Amino acid sequence: MVDAFVIVWALAGAYSIRFGLDSSFTVSGQDSSYVWLSIILAITWWLMLEAWNTRQSRILGSGPDEYKRVAAASLWLFGFVAIFSYVFRLDTARGYVGIALPAGLSGLLLGRWLLRQHLSVHRQKGRRMSRLMLLGGPSGIVHLAENLVREKHAGYMPVAAYTPGDPSSSNELAGSGLPLLGHTPQTQTILDAIDRCDADAVAITAGVHLSPRTLRQLGWELADRNVGLILAPALTDVAGPRIHTQQVAGLPLIHVTTPTLEAGQRVAKRLFDVAASAGLIVLFSPLLMILALMVKLDSPGPVLFRQERVGFEGAHFRMLKFRSMVVDAEARLTELAHRNEGSGLLFKVRNDPRITRVGGVLRKYSMDELPQLFNVFLGSMSLVGPRPPLPKEVEAYEQDVRRRLLVKPGVTGLWQVSGRSNLSWQDSVRLDLYYVENWSLAGDLIILLRTARAVLGGHGAY
Repeated sequence: MVDAFVIVWALAGAYSIRFGLDSSFTVSGQDSSYVWLSIILAITWWLMLEAWNTRQSRILGSGPDEYKRVAAASLWLFGFVAIFSYVFRLDTARGYVGIALPAGLSGLLLGRWLLRQHLSVHRQKGRRMSRLMLLGGPSGIVHLAENLVREKHAGYMPVAAYTPGDPSSSNELAGSGLPLLGHTPQTQTILDAIDRCDADAVAITAGVHLSPRTLRQLGWELADRNVGLILAPALTDVAGPRIHTQQVAGLPLIHVTTPTLEAGQRVAKRLFDVAASAGLIVLFSPLLMILALMVKLDSPGPVLFRQERVGFEGAHFRMLKFRSMVVDAEARLTELAHRNEGSGLLFKVRNDPRITRVGGVLRKYSMDELPQLFNVFLGSMSLVGPRPPLPKEVEAYEQDVRRRLLVKPGVTGLWQVSGRSNLSWQDSVRLDLYYVENWSLAGDLIILLRTARAVLGGHGAY
């Protein structure tokens, strides 16, 4: 219904702007042909959104795939209109198409986003979710259950566990809180367990002890019952662009590419950083001068705080920030050690007495980090990347955590838009490693848009 409303609104608006309407709302001549064109386009556009599976329940409410399909269906439609007009030498009004396409596509994406927010609110309360039975080894089930519970917006609610080939006398799988419905590796007993928990789908995860023949039979039975089948391999924090499926002798082999920034990608990211940081410096220059004056008048000491951080491949650099604490803040760190609320290697204190009056406001809205735009412009940082760590943090890194240093640290990143100071050390590391493993320029743009909302909300910063 939302799609239909937006399409009609876009095409009717394009027609009105391009051709106008008289007081009697009548059309004639060439204008009438565009009325029929609008009707045909509206029906075709709506049907193409269905043909591109933009309304499938498995993609609604989570991930970028829904938006990609909406954009692809719209662009294919108008691409076909352009080709059809060229082949048959039809003089289609460019103004009409030039208004209808961007207005309609923008409206469709906005409509999907609004529906997604509405759906997310319901899912956070445990409503409008697919009931999922987890099938596999105990450790694989616990890991998958923890991730699905944490990411409720994805729309999957684990309701039961089944561990074929792993007998247990307990009625509950330890560590997951899920009822354990059985362990016999037979198709019929698994189907009986699905009926008992009323699952909408079955997720097969790592450690499952079922033969290929049993899995195939289970898939057939689930299809007959209209129950979904999901394969959840032991790969974690790997995004779609790195995963490629290839059919070999009837086997769906999953290829995972190596996470590297090729030369072209590095150049594109650097060009974007330079252009964006230069534009933001010019745009925010009046604000930068006002903030510098406020910091200077609020408390004695320098305007800028320079701190040594570790950047790309372990190189040290001086990170710039507006000073938000008293001058002797570092010297007073030891006396506040007992109040540390951070986990792991992070030091965080709510209501830190070292923060100045102006500094508290700057930190809440991340305005103290605006001077880092100069770090970005000069090349020691990127607009988006992992959190820039202190040298003492890097010295205590475990080997896998050092992968954070494979890209430049960022002014913002997944840690900034996912909780900021409220994040635990483990979650901060997980998000940074996810970014390193799955970097993309489109992902950077999405993070920048989400950063604006996180900063304006002022949540998780202290």
